[in-house]
Amino acid sequence: MGEPVVGIILGSTSDGPAMDPCTEELEKFGIGYDYLVASAHRAPEKVAEWAGSAEERGLEVIIAAAGKAAALPGVVASHTALPVIGVPMKTSDLGGMDSLLSIVQMPPGVPVACVAIGGARNAALLAAQIVGAAHPEVRARFRALKEEMARA
Repeated sequence: MGEPVVGIILGSTSDGPAMDPCTEELEKFGIGYDYLVASAHRAPEKVAEWAGSAEERGLEVIIAAAGKAAALPGVVASHTALPVIGVPMKTSDLGGMDSLLSIVQMPPGVPVACVAIGGARNAALLAAQIVGAAHPEVRARFRALKEEMARA
């Protein structure tokens, strides 16, 4: 799977190191990804264009990481029919609870799955499960990971 099927969008470059486990996990699965840094507040048109064209670019699921008000996952979800996984970033103000609550409190009709605060690896694993529904080779890799974890 060389072509990107997962989109990753971050609200700030400062979120990059916290999202490294996500990209590392996707690479282990051989899942190509598209990566963008764009704030829902500072670059709303860029976010809307990227999210709105995600499906035609071949993406199957989007991971959106944001901190503080964490509007990014919901804004992305409002512009696409693809599944969106929100990753709340840990913040200095409230330890990430602000991010978590912002992401999980989406209005009806704008669903966003949400992983734990700083849950970049689990976001990648959930994306792999979603991609695996249509790609047996990814599903087989995920099954092998589960078997390996059970043996540990």
